[in-house]
Amino acid sequence: MTDSTNPAPLGGLSISFAPDAPTPASGGPVSIADRPARTEAKVLIVGSGPAGLTAAIYAARANLEPIVIAGSAAGGQLMLTSDVENYPGFPDGIQGPELMAAFRAQAERFGTHIVDVDVERVDFTSRPFRLWARGVEYRAQAVIVATGASAMWLGLESETRLRGRGVSACATCDGFFFKDREIAVVGGGDTAFEEASYLTRFATKVHMLHRRDEFRASRIMVDRALANPKIEIHTNTGIDEVLGESKVEALALRDTVTGEARRMPVEGLFIAIGHRPNTEAFADVLEVDAKGYLVVTDETRSRIDGVFIAGDVHDHRYRQAITAAGDGCKAAIDAERWLEAQGITEANTLTAW
Repeated sequence: MTDSTNPAPLGGLSISFAPDAPTPASGGPVSIADRPARTEAKVLIVGSGPAGLTAAIYAARANLEPIVIAGSAAGGQLMLTSDVENYPGFPDGIQGPELMAAFRAQAERFGTHIVDVDVERVDFTSRPFRLWARGVEYRAQAVIVATGASAMWLGLESETRLRGRGVSACATCDGFFFKDREIAVVGGGDTAFEEASYLTRFATKVHMLHRRDEFRASRIMVDRALANPKIEIHTNTGIDEVLGESKVEALALRDTVTGEARRMPVEGLFIAIGHRPNTEAFADVLEVDAKGYLVVTDETRSRIDGVFIAGDVHDHRYRQAITAAGDGCKAAIDAERWLEAQGITEANTLTAW
C-alpha cells in the first residue's frame, strides 16, 4: 500500500501523493507540483475514491482547476483491496492501491490540486460555499460530495491483518478468487444473504454465521438460503478470531448462548454486517435517507443548488468502483454545465469530455 509521503511505482512512473516542493513540468498539461497551494476553486470535490478522482479528471479537463479534499486516508476502499480483476482495461488485474495511484496521477496531470485532509464542517447557506479542513477554510462555487461509504468490520486484529488475504467485505469483487473452496459469511441482513447466495457460484460450501437466532433479512432471502444445498446456516455463532498466518485457514467460533468454542476450517471470510456512509460533515446539511445515505435527484443533484453527489455516499445498491467512477463523471459534467448556466464559467467549446 502506498502512503502520502513516499512515491509509489506505477509502470515506471514515480508518483508522489504530497509533493513538498515544486518540480519542473515536462510538457503537456500543467502538473499540480508546479502550482502553489490554493483554497478557492470553481469546483471543490470532497473524496478521493473512484468517484471523487474521476470527477476531478473531468473537471480539470474542463479547465475548472478543481481542488480535491482527499481525506487523511486517501483513495477510498480500494486502498484496502489487493487484486482488482473486474475493472475494465486491466486484463491481468491490478492492485487496488496501484489503481488508485493511477487515478490520482491522472487527476493531478491535468491540474487538480489535492489536499490529504478531512473535511470537518461545511457552510452551504450561500455561495461561495465554504468548507473547513484541518483549520483551513476552502471556498468554491460548486461542490461535489464523493466521500463514499466504509464497510463495517468485526474489530478483530486478525481480521485486519488478513484483509486481502482471505478476508473481504465484497463478494462481487472477490468471490471469483474462492473457486472450489469452503468459505464463511458473517451477518444476518439481506446483504449477508445476497452475498452468500452469490458466493455459491464459486465456493463448494458457504457457512453463514450470525450471533443471534433471528435474522433481519427478509423471509424470502432466508428461505432461499435454507433451500440452497451449498449454504449452511449457523445461528448463535460469534467469531473470536480469524486463524492463519499469511492467509485465512480457519475461524475460532463461540456459541453465544452456551459459550462452547469450536474451530471451523475455511479459506475465506466475507464480512457482511453493513456499510456506513461517510456523511458526518454533511448529514445536517444535505438530505439523507433512512439508512443515512445522501439523497440525489436528477442523477447527481442534491437539495442545494450547486452541490452535487457521486458514488457510494449515496449508492448502497451497487457499491462498485466502476459505478462510482461513472457517478463522478456525471457529477463533474453536471457541475460544469451548472457553472456555465450561472454565468460563472464560459461555455466550453473544447471537447473536454
